[in-house]
Amino acid sequence: MDIELGRVRKTFIAEARELLHEMETSLLYIERSPEDSDAINTLFRSIHTIKGSSGIVEVVSVEKFSHVAESLLSKIRDKEIKINDRIIELLLSCRDHIANLVDLAEAEITDIPADMLKRGETLTNALNSYLSGGGGGAGGGGGGGSAAREVIPSPRRREGSGEGEGQETGKLSSSDAWHISVRFGRDVLKSGMEPMSFINYLKRLGEIISLTALFEGMPGIKEMDPEGCYLGVEIDLRSDHDKKTLEDVFEFVRDDSVIHILPPHSRVDSYIDLIKRLHEDSTLLGEILVRGGALSEGELAEALKRQGAEAVGRGAEAPDANRLGEILVDSGMVQHEIVDAALEKQKEVLKVKSKEASTLRVDAGKLDSLVTMVGELVIATANLNSHVARLRDEGLLESSSILQRLVEDVRDSSMKLRMVPIGETFSRFNRVVRDISRDLGKEIELEISGAETELDKTVIEKINDPLMHLVRNCADHGIERPQARLEAGKSPVGTIRLNAFHDAGSIVIEITDDGRGLNRVKIRDKAIKTGLISAGETLSDAEILVLIFEPGLSTAEEVTKVSGRGVGMDVVKRNIESLRGSVSVESAEGAGTTVTIRLPLTLAIIDGFMVGVNESVYIIPLEMVVECIDLPPDEKREGNRKAYINLRGAALPYVYIREFFSEGGDAPAIESIVIVQYGGQKVGLVVDRLYGEVQTVIKSLGRIYKDVKGISGATIMGDGTVALILDVQRLVKYAEEEEAAVL
Repeated sequence: MDIELGRVRKTFIAEARELLHEMETSLLYIERSPEDSDAINTLFRSIHTIKGSSGIVEVVSVEKFSHVAESLLSKIRDKEIKINDRIIELLLSCRDHIANLVDLAEAEITDIPADMLKRGETLTNALNSYLSGGGGGAGGGGGGGSAAREVIPSPRRREGSGEGEGQETGKLSSSDAWHISVRFGRDVLKSGMEPMSFINYLKRLGEIISLTALFEGMPGIKEMDPEGCYLGVEIDLRSDHDKKTLEDVFEFVRDDSVIHILPPHSRVDSYIDLIKRLHEDSTLLGEILVRGGALSEGELAEALKRQGAEAVGRGAEAPDANRLGEILVDSGMVQHEIVDAALEKQKEVLKVKSKEASTLRVDAGKLDSLVTMVGELVIATANLNSHVARLRDEGLLESSSILQRLVEDVRDSSMKLRMVPIGETFSRFNRVVRDISRDLGKEIELEISGAETELDKTVIEKINDPLMHLVRNCADHGIERPQARLEAGKSPVGTIRLNAFHDAGSIVIEITDDGRGLNRVKIRDKAIKTGLISAGETLSDAEILVLIFEPGLSTAEEVTKVSGRGVGMDVVKRNIESLRGSVSVESAEGAGTTVTIRLPLTLAIIDGFMVGVNESVYIIPLEMVVECIDLPPDEKREGNRKAYINLRGAALPYVYIREFFSEGGDAPAIESIVIVQYGGQKVGLVVDRLYGEVQTVIKSLGRIYKDVKGISGATIMGDGTVALILDVQRLVKYAEEEEAAVL
């Protein structure tokens, strides 16, 4: 593949996935509000853009299929076909098929698998059935068996629909070809567009009988921008496609370029107007039009003669919008309120355009590389600071302080680049809930809150599968069928809620359903049957619920294509804990279940609080540190230590870090307790020394140390030594268990 085409195709794939998500969101909204024309227009623009861009980057499979889907949406938008549930189901299937084709394009697979070809043929036949007035096939299948045929919009709709069309003066030109005049914008190449790809696409829509390249606007060598585009083309194309199809070819350069398209047999006045609009020499343009067959020599002579005779106002400035408003009001044509509203609307449009112009798409790999380099910069700065502190030079100390502050700013800015709202991930589950509820005959609503909560993109990517599993379980085995809900005194419509919020340096995600809840008796019986617990073992309600995260434990009474609650929950827990997170469950039988996931905001760089025990150095995530106090003297007497201390009238469980990690040496005269908080629970960590705040780059420990309890990672200090990062989640859990054993 051509390197330039490959780069543009990569951009297409990223944008196509965003558009497919937008398409799915629009379809789910239209399903509830089928008369919403704005949603239908948004849906049409999504598929239209996918079709146009796939043609430019030569992903033919996507282009051909999406073209047929676009034809149906065009008729829906024009109210020629009324949208209904069957069409929405069909379009959702089409959306999924396009997504699969995009995946093949990303993997550079040109041979489409047979099952996918068959699926595409079935969907195409169903689309064509609606387009031909047949009403589609059962289940969106259409009348299978025949080859897929591509529906081409009618090419003969030319009456009064284009530049120069339907004019009352001037005779018709002799040309039977479309004339396309393009002056590409200066930034076309910088935007990743290749002018030749547009011309190649035109070749697939017809026969190019004449093409002339123009470089009239090219500056001298000193003024030339090597990345700028100075190309213009005049093209004559024989094609049966309509004007809109030809305009769509230039969809992605339309805003920055000057494009004029004249239909076959346009009036001479249209060519006069074209020559006037373009900046090149009129005689040169005329020669091009004659050479391409758009005009005869006689028609050109007549056009130039009439052009010279016309009084064309040149150089006049566009009137100011406010002044136009005053004129309209003074004339009595409109009221002040209408003018004010129009001006406000104009300001909003300008704001949107300004916002769009300030957005830049960055490759995720480049962003990850930036964060990695910032992490190394943090380590190097810490090393520099340690040397400066030893030298005690005032000038160096000041410079080092400034450098450290700047590095912290760079670190914070780079980390913010990786933070993305979790709302898009949440919204993807609308389709999941819809499909499951339809398959199982249930009525389920998905409520989302906290969509604006931001999380590191790498965490979001890895949490998607566990969330998918939990949402499926809620819809499949949590929510009852309508009749069962009515018998239980509930609304027939079940609800699944997704909520996200920040808490103590972590992000908390709650997945809640108002279904039947977890049956503790069944969970206990199944755990005994599988050998997880003994028949005589006594467990609290919380301990019984935790059993659902054990491998193979399921209480599902019926088998569906979605996993039962319990099957795979061990995988969910393992995946979440691999992200240094935790998962817990609460349930009230008959009222519903809530699964709570707690995750770190980032997996890369954090602010830490450094402490020492014996010769070892440990790092505690700073967001979890509440306060530091001295260990009470009576707790230091050997044999008198309890699992908790009295902190201002409340019991505070604590962990003696020296004993937990089997550190040697003698404890100092004064020991400190660092009070941390995780999941609403406070715990004290007893240490020898407090060093203070540090910037910490998180490094993984590797397979050998992955099961070490109480440690979540490591970091390299300024002097080159390694400090271990404490796993506060595990330590809190350990302290709670120790306190329960003592009490």
